[in-house]
Amino acid sequence: MAGEISASFDDHQQDANASFTKNHEHGGKKLSEEITGMLESLKPFPESPGHCIYKVSDPIRQSYEQAYTPQVISIGPFHRNNPKLQSMEEFKLRYLKSFRDRAKIKLEDLVSTIKGTEESVRECYSETITLGSDDFVKMILVDASFIIEFFLKNWSKIWSKYDRRILTSWLSSKVQLDLILLENQLPFSIIEKIYDTAFPSPSIYPPFIDLSFSQNFCLPPCERRPKRSSEVTIKEMYSATQLAEVGLKFKKITSNSSYICSPLELKYADGVLEIPCFQLDITTEIYARNLVALEECHFPEDAYITDYYILLSFLIKTGEDMDLLVREQIIANWLDGVVATSMINKLSEKSFYSQMNSHYQKMAQNLNGFYANQSKLTWRRALFSSPLIGASAISAFLLLLFTFVQSLCSLLSLKYF
Repeated sequence: MAGEISASFDDHQQDANASFTKNHEHGGKKLSEEITGMLESLKPFPESPGHCIYKVSDPIRQSYEQAYTPQVISIGPFHRNNPKLQSMEEFKLRYLKSFRDRAKIKLEDLVSTIKGTEESVRECYSETITLGSDDFVKMILVDASFIIEFFLKNWSKIWSKYDRRILTSWLSSKVQLDLILLENQLPFSIIEKIYDTAFPSPSIYPPFIDLSFSQNFCLPPCERRPKRSSEVTIKEMYSATQLAEVGLKFKKITSNSSYICSPLELKYADGVLEIPCFQLDITTEIYARNLVALEECHFPEDAYITDYYILLSFLIKTGEDMDLLVREQIIANWLDGVVATSMINKLSEKSFYSQMNSHYQKMAQNLNGFYANQSKLTWRRALFSSPLIGASAISAFLLLLFTFVQSLCSLLSLKYF
């Protein structure tokens, strides 16, 4: 009887083990198939990623979130669901209507234009856009039409009573600021395609690039652009006040008709540091922060603008440094001095950089060297500014030397005693 029970238990255990193994294998196969599907759904990784519209990384965003978030109007997919921006949606629709009437074009033609490039437009964003096709096309059409119509009104200087009532000077300035934010963008190519569809050449309107582009360059031309340095990056440099105290002269650079100087082109030679003049106001920080964020995302090996603000943060460490550069007419400061100084220093505090362009690298080394050399000369001049001071210094040195020798002799005599 006991043997029959044992055999029955063994059979049951074998059945249970077989069932577990079968279920385990089935579950493992199912999970493997699920993971395989996930891998196969991945899009091919591009060998050379093109220009993208990025989201700002969390470390940079947390330093000053407002600088990267639109305040009045959403453009593109990243902020379209922000409830604070919904009040401008009707305004954008009115500009779509105005654009359609101006171009005398059917909406079907504009929709077809966007539909034909939908996939490539989606690929311009660094993150997957989950909007369905119709909603995506609608968003592109409304936002692109608003931008085009806004630029055309600004170009022609013809604003309706509705524009003047809604677009107060304050709101218009806010809209323009929102349009330069890194996350609040449409691909330029699709805006230009819609514009060219609406106003085929020849047209009474200028090319869209002329509407959106003015001759202001941050970077110098390629032939004047320094190479990146593989040397250890300069971690510290003397401030403007410190350098001025040992005799450094500051000079404002102004562009002329034959030579347009980039804001980034600082020059140092023979104890004179030349800096292109620039303005600090409430828009500067937003503009600068988004440029620095763009470099972190897309141009980490060519972060010339980041270099520039790092160098400025070395020069401007205190309110006295800021005041000095204002007096030299290098900075036109429309902010409180403390606020302006803090802004310059915060622009580079979250930047992750391992190298600096060779021009700035050499300049920082030369300025540090200038300070060291001038400090020695200043000390010598102060020491020997008159025979009396020189004689006193020599006497003090000899007294110190004799005291040391006497102390040494006393110690030696005690030892041998």
